[in-house]
Amino acid sequence: MSPSASASSLTGSPVTLSRKADHIRINLEEDVAAKGVATGFGDWRLVHRALPGIDLDDVDLSTRFLDRRLGAPLLISCMTGGTERAHVINVRLAGVAQERRLAMGLGSCRILLEQPEVLPTFDMRDIAPDVPLLANLGAVQLNRGVGVADCRRLLEMLRADGLVLHLNPLQEALQPEGDTCFAGLLERIADVCAGLHAPVIVKEVGWGIAADLVAALVDAGVAAVDVAGAGGTSWSEVERHRMSDPVRARVAAAFAGWGIPTAAAVSGARAAAPAATIIASGGVRDGIDVTKALALGADAAAAAGPLLRAAASGERVLAETVEMLIEEVRIAMFCTGAARVADLHTPGRIVR
Repeated sequence: MSPSASASSLTGSPVTLSRKADHIRINLEEDVAAKGVATGFGDWRLVHRALPGIDLDDVDLSTRFLDRRLGAPLLISCMTGGTERAHVINVRLAGVAQERRLAMGLGSCRILLEQPEVLPTFDMRDIAPDVPLLANLGAVQLNRGVGVADCRRLLEMLRADGLVLHLNPLQEALQPEGDTCFAGLLERIADVCAGLHAPVIVKEVGWGIAADLVAALVDAGVAAVDVAGAGGTSWSEVERHRMSDPVRARVAAAFAGWGIPTAAAVSGARAAAPAATIIASGGVRDGIDVTKALALGADAAAAAGPLLRAAASGERVLAETVEMLIEEVRIAMFCTGAARVADLHTPGRIVR
């Protein structure tokens, strides 16, 4: 079935599909921002150069990611799939990814291993034939029988360029149906890296990855680490809005300020793994945040919430949102004298 096929007749695990629908609705309708913790980007300022030494036309945002040339150092974060509404959103996101040559992550794809009939809500390759597409799986599933062959099958089904394994222990601990078996998972991740013969990216979902774990993941063979720090969407807040038990809801609320701020996670990751590919996400709201993340050491930045809301509002709103994001990065680079993305990694571009 093509990704443009109607998803109205699709079926799947009722619990899984209900959860996916809840997640989209809550992210769009409720206040799920982190409380009591900020990204840390506000603690940093890009150094303005009144004589940038370059023309605005000299600024080149293109960069390489997974052996593909991107039009800008931006990824559309892994978000959704499996439902009709997710299908519409993914089609719009894939369209703008292709138009702007941005990488795109797909929502958690575990359901495809059990319910392949929902494939049209995830498979965006026909819409985005020329950009990196990333399959996505909860890393904890590697402790539940999902192996290298299953991961390879996901890549084949989706015609994806790489696999994202997401880490979400806090979210799993809060979900009534959550899976908290995280013991020995680093070794399982290493096995996938060794056997998949495709790039593996490890990301958090919004509470950050500490520097020592970044180093361990790189040693395990991952192609890139997305630190996904705190300060943007809080998935403890998302899960809180799903809870009918007031005690569990209060427990979830206690974690609204949990996590490593994104800026700290990026700079820590770069210091711990100087040669690694580092992606910055978590509360990346505009092009200034993107440029700060790059100056702090990231190779690319990723955004989710702003793009999800824009995509839900329509193709035009999404196109304008992405255009603004890219133009803000371009002007910020010009005003710091950075003609290339790599120039932002040189000293003197950003200060506390």
